[in-house]
Amino acid sequence: MNALKRCLLSATSFLLVASATAQKARPIPEKLHPLPFGSVRPQGWLRQQVEDNLAGFTGHLDSLVPKLILQDDIYGTDRLTPKVKSKDVGAEGAPGEWQVQFLWWNSETQSNWRDGYIRSALLVQDTLHLARLRRYVYRILATQDSDGYIGIYAPSLRYRFDNENGELWAQATLFRGLLAWYEATGEERVRTAVERAVQLTMRSWPIATAHPFKTVNPNVGGLSHGLMFTDVLENLYRISGNKTYLEYLLFCYRDFSAAVINEDAQLRKLLDATLPLKGHGVHTYEHLRSVAAAYQVSGDTVLQRALANYLRKIAVATAPSGGPVGDEWIGGRGADATRRGYEYCSIQELQHSYSELLFKTGTAQWGDQVERIFFNAAQGARHPHESSIAYLKSDNSYQMTGGLNGDTSDKQQVRYKYSPVHQDAAVCCVPNAGRVAPYYVQYMWGQDAEGLVATLLGPSEVRTRFKGRPIRITEETGYPYNYGIAFNVEGAGASFVLKIRKPAWSGSVRMNVPFEEKDGYLVVRRKWRGRERIELQLQPAVTPASDAQGERFFTYGPLVLAREIAAVPKAVKAYFLPGFRDLHYERAQEVPFRNADTTVTGPLTGRLLFEAKAINPATGQMQTIHLVPMGGTILRQVTFPLK
Repeated sequence: MNALKRCLLSATSFLLVASATAQKARPIPEKLHPLPFGSVRPQGWLRQQVEDNLAGFTGHLDSLVPKLILQDDIYGTDRLTPKVKSKDVGAEGAPGEWQVQFLWWNSETQSNWRDGYIRSALLVQDTLHLARLRRYVYRILATQDSDGYIGIYAPSLRYRFDNENGELWAQATLFRGLLAWYEATGEERVRTAVERAVQLTMRSWPIATAHPFKTVNPNVGGLSHGLMFTDVLENLYRISGNKTYLEYLLFCYRDFSAAVINEDAQLRKLLDATLPLKGHGVHTYEHLRSVAAAYQVSGDTVLQRALANYLRKIAVATAPSGGPVGDEWIGGRGADATRRGYEYCSIQELQHSYSELLFKTGTAQWGDQVERIFFNAAQGARHPHESSIAYLKSDNSYQMTGGLNGDTSDKQQVRYKYSPVHQDAAVCCVPNAGRVAPYYVQYMWGQDAEGLVATLLGPSEVRTRFKGRPIRITEETGYPYNYGIAFNVEGAGASFVLKIRKPAWSGSVRMNVPFEEKDGYLVVRRKWRGRERIELQLQPAVTPASDAQGERFFTYGPLVLAREIAAVPKAVKAYFLPGFRDLHYERAQEVPFRNADTTVTGPLTGRLLFEAKAINPATGQMQTIHLVPMGGTILRQVTFPLK
């Protein structure tokens, strides 16, 4: 079964689980409860990746683009006033009214970057970075006005818009990071400051009379990004139990849907199953969380139908790697491994959205979708050796020279390259590249009424309490690069159920203790005594699949395989910090190979190296090729034409 069909089955499973409750139009309880940020910490290769980011672009972005971060105190002394008409953020592109977005752009750059930076430093407990971030958190709290306002606008502008603005978006990006800091440290003044600010926004735009998404121009950016204020509202509800936040969440989505704007996630557009996705990709994929939350809060069967349509539309726009296309617009066209790219921002946002669906529904296959994106699209758009990422990347990546696979028709297209910044496009993807691993870690473990649930697999440690008793579980594994997993459980005297999500691709499993399989989870019931070790062995196999174009690709467990293409690097920009540069890559081999045989052998000699046969375009002859996980490649071929 190919990945697209699995995604559609996930959507169907979600609807079946929720349908009975939805018909009564009552709120739907979440199946899994997220643990406070910091309860789960990465180990092994995951920890190493977070540490590498801290040593690279995540830990040094302010030094790489000081003008956007250090020299624009946009939440403090440089708040926007009516006198500020433009900003130079270094982006290249045709001039137009869209550049009004530049006014708020630095708030996104700063706050998404610091969200990932905060989470990364907390996860690995890096004392140097934590000291820097503590000073930042306290400085942000010091910008709070007496009425509770934290944001980027002077009093004469805030909450008084009828056009493009960044009010809710600047708050959402900032508060996500501050709440992560609160959850991990327990500093009540941080939570208090965020709640005061959010409650001011709710009073300033009251449910009964306000229209925060009203605009005279339907082409907006920051305003529609602002729907992600729902992330903050939902998190505050989980922290406080105050249902007022959920009521405001539902109001935000309804007002967003009523606005005259060009966005895919509006209710009337989602209800039209024939209308393809057209919008700015990152908006479309992040808004999925808001629609899912609105349905969960309301139980509205109309929203249920809209969400089902939304998921089907996204499946059509998803490449074999899990990368959701949008370069930067979806434009009504589906995924294509060669002709469509995906943005790193979209990778992070769809991964986050699917993670929320996993916890809301408990449906195990959403975990497969999260792993698919993180292990393939996200890792495959990171440079394997340097601290940089691709702003735009395609599954079949034949050139990385600015345009898609060597295309030069758009002289202003510069996003298909590797950079620690991407300032010539926008400093949005690099901040999100610092968020993607911490957000994966955050959703690796959850809790339900019976105990703990290993929702996303990989090396980790979780510390929490269940029914008042402390529990610690370390997950020892190199997953997804090997498939043996050991869970070391310390919970003396604790009686709880351990559930482990069984990946859909693993037909059979072995475990050293009795278990039952239920609803996509491996269930271990016992009273834990001292330290116990649960050993699990998953059974991956090479599986051929076809994409929407009928081209063949191969998976091994959660990994998508690729033929790595020899590449010639060219440095196109150097930064004053050593070790940071922008890189182009040109291929040194003919592409594409075609008619790949379905017989694949491997892994060879204990490595994730596989052999297959395909026709060489240079010779026209069938020859042996090697396949590797796409996550460690720069130029590569993932899908193989049959003719």
